[in-house]
Amino acid sequence: MGLVIIGGTAAGMSCAARARRLDESCEITVLEQTAHVSSASCGLPYYLSGTIAQRSSLEVETAQSLKAALNIQVLTGMRATGFDHLRRQVHAIDASGQSHDFPYDDLVLATGTHAAMPPITMLNEPSVTALRTIEDAESIRRAAKAHAGTRVLVIGAGFIGVEAAENLARTKADVTLVEASAHPLPPIDPQLATYATEALTHLGVEIHTGTLVQRLERIETDNTIRVTLSEGTMPPVDRVVIAAGIAPNTDFAEASGVACERGWIDTDEHGRTNLDHVWAAGDATLRTDRVTGVRHPLALAGPANREGRLVADAIHDPDHARTIPPALGTAIVAIGDMVISTTGPTTQQLDDAHMSYTTLRLLPSQHAGYYPGAEQLDMLVRIGADDRLLGAQIAGGAGVDKRIDVIATAITAGLRASDLIDLDLAYAPPFGSAKDPINFAGYMAQDTLQHIMTQQQPEALIEGHGDMLLLDVRTDFEYQESHIPGTLHIPHTQIRDHIDDIRAAAHGRPVLVICHSGKRAYLAHRILAQHGFESTVLAGGMNALIRLLSSQ
Repeated sequence: MGLVIIGGTAAGMSCAARARRLDESCEITVLEQTAHVSSASCGLPYYLSGTIAQRSSLEVETAQSLKAALNIQVLTGMRATGFDHLRRQVHAIDASGQSHDFPYDDLVLATGTHAAMPPITMLNEPSVTALRTIEDAESIRRAAKAHAGTRVLVIGAGFIGVEAAENLARTKADVTLVEASAHPLPPIDPQLATYATEALTHLGVEIHTGTLVQRLERIETDNTIRVTLSEGTMPPVDRVVIAAGIAPNTDFAEASGVACERGWIDTDEHGRTNLDHVWAAGDATLRTDRVTGVRHPLALAGPANREGRLVADAIHDPDHARTIPPALGTAIVAIGDMVISTTGPTTQQLDDAHMSYTTLRLLPSQHAGYYPGAEQLDMLVRIGADDRLLGAQIAGGAGVDKRIDVIATAITAGLRASDLIDLDLAYAPPFGSAKDPINFAGYMAQDTLQHIMTQQQPEALIEGHGDMLLLDVRTDFEYQESHIPGTLHIPHTQIRDHIDDIRAAAHGRPVLVICHSGKRAYLAHRILAQHGFESTVLAGGMNALIRLLSSQ
């Protein structure tokens, strides 16, 4: 049996390695158009700063090591140009321009993506490059090290752009980050994206959002690059790094008859395309969202690796092959000491899918407050009216990663939001609390679904609080430091003694209860509710409100 795989990174090499473990007699050929296979592309930003010091650390495997260990023939510098699915033959061109044909019994398309380039000039110049290959990273790192204060423009503030900006800033480069969306990390909801802005600014990165790069021009006198944005001209730079999105490497596949949607390959639950014996896996394919059911692209290394393995199972052991699971898009990024993570659809994706949901916001500490070093987590948890757990985003320091992974696991396992209450999670003061932040999310979900508690998001308060009494229940000191004009101030420990005063001030109006982060407001809200008041809690308290105001 002959298996040809086009693409030698995550999905492709996972497929090849699994196929070999299942079938020792199979002739496996991998065609990779770059000079590297199994390269650690997710590590490229960290190579820029020297956090990953050696280039060799990014070269996980070579054609020679794969031949020796797995008897896989890997041909680098080999670009597929098309295939004939009736004759089962792939056409390719090597680095010298010579044509080759490769017969197959089964063909796997694991072609991945390439950088989407903005419609500007100078894209072919050495000082303007994407960050997709080891050679790209080597070139950018060399330029940044050439002299202190190298001026670098990063176009695009998605995960790769933000990681590139952070690591270039660590080399003492003068970094400017430009993003067309309203904030860095567009996949993150605006409430938590402010943490990215703060962390990048702290590192010295200058950020321009809501703007496009319209033109790059070489300044011959000093060999720098003039940058024109839609908002005006910025100071010249020495280097431009493009991280403005991705596009699928599927032109040849689509021309060969593979069904695609907007260039992304459509497959069934086992990775089959519309053509017999032609399969696809990885970043160039459409993936089904586990929550919304929508098919969309999702370029992440974890799903790509898993899909490659599952496609190999479908080819070589179909009786036991598991289906490709729907995706959650779980992702995480570190910017300095700040960590931001996400799992499940964003609010925009939920809105686009016409799904109803409630967003819960809580700000617990990542471990016991009495243990030194407790830091606050800022958690957004989305739930459906049926108690379905839809997704979450978390920002903070230590402990973000394990909480987002627990929620991703819970969604995958089909747990309801209130089931988070029952999770028996590891606890010792340095690592968590007896009531973990995950448990607290479950408590809040239960209280919300049972109408024991309601929250109002800070964005709604900025738009206007309407005919509501604003009740601030923080301490006298906190209130004097900052407060919303016109609020009634009564510390939460004194609420029971001032029920009549609150009733007189409310005049039958609903009460919005405010504290620092939400806990004391919830306690006051429960007292008020049991005295007949219609009340709600400001989600995230003054902490979230001040953060929101500072971002506008």
